[in-house]
Amino acid sequence: MERIDHMKYLPDMEVLENSDIMDKVISAKNNYDYDKYTAVDVRNALSHDTITVEDFKALLSPAALDFIEEIAQRAQKETRKHFGNSICMFTPLYIANYCENYCIYCGFNSHNKIKRAKLTLEEIDKEMAAISKTGLEEILLLTGESRNMSDVEYIGEACKIAKKYFKLIGIEVYPMNSDEYRYLHECGADFVTVFQETYNSDKYETLHLEGHKRIFPYRFNAQERAILGGMRGVGFAALLGLDDFRKDAFATGMHAYLLQRKYPHADIAFSCPRLCPIINNDKINPKDVHEKQLVQVICAYRLFMPFASITVSTREKARFRNNIIKIAATKISAGVNTGIGEHADGIKDHGDVQFEISDPRSVDEVASAIKEDGLQPVMNDYVYV
Repeated sequence: MERIDHMKYLPDMEVLENSDIMDKVISAKNNYDYDKYTAVDVRNALSHDTITVEDFKALLSPAALDFIEEIAQRAQKETRKHFGNSICMFTPLYIANYCENYCIYCGFNSHNKIKRAKLTLEEIDKEMAAISKTGLEEILLLTGESRNMSDVEYIGEACKIAKKYFKLIGIEVYPMNSDEYRYLHECGADFVTVFQETYNSDKYETLHLEGHKRIFPYRFNAQERAILGGMRGVGFAALLGLDDFRKDAFATGMHAYLLQRKYPHADIAFSCPRLCPIINNDKINPKDVHEKQLVQVICAYRLFMPFASITVSTREKARFRNNIIKIAATKISAGVNTGIGEHADGIKDHGDVQFEISDPRSVDEVASAIKEDGLQPVMNDYVYV
């Protein structure tokens, strides 16, 4: 089968003619030679009150691993300075797992033989009612990337239901055009998160074999289209372990940094996911991204963009999550299930999970752990007036 050009937009995809951010990020990533940085460069970076792009490169380099304790201490000071002792809590809700993409590392991919399901609006209401009883006031809505099975109107109706139960609503769905993001914002969505997966476009092509997700530049510019559509905040992530994690982490930071400079009003957030095993493929694991390297990436994000929210997901073990929120992460999920229809009783057609989680703790258990560390669990950090 002849595959479509992964760098060319399809006819229904909005092109941002006046944006040069992608070209700048890819150029910077390609020119990033992390092996050239030395202990002197890392010390210089840590001596600066404001971390520059060059400092960020040094903090992500192998040389910085010898300074991980000092970097973590500096990151902790920055976190407490800007966020106090607050740790925001939320949960993701998967409302459908149908997908039209063939991404070889994802459990939802269209070629993976899993049980598919899509919640009805009534079932979405039941799931949200059950989640809201835990005390959470922020929710992240997710679908597989299928416009046919989870169209914009369906996602919009889910956002409207969410407004009955939650103060903050994020969406992590397929990339859209700015007018579609505007519609979802009017339905109640506040935030859009998009994982670029990898910023290496050549590697991206080999990982995304079919579907709209194959189009690299359309996915890259999703956050900017979301901001143009009125979304208050946008989230960034590379799936660490798909390719060279240092270059992907650097590109993620640069992407967020340049968009923040262009749109200073936008809230910026990072997620730091590592590759996880999936159904029918338990051999998928992150390349060279161990916990020490993950701490390095998270702390580098904190020092480079001190005001950004940083989420640590249930891909990581409870022990790691308990420790990283004391250092640099500011948002943590709880009561998580990556399957379809797992929160409320009486939902018959459950769908299979996207990936295996490592921290199955309930909302109460996570909140208690946060308090035990002298931090304050926060269910809602934004009030509409």
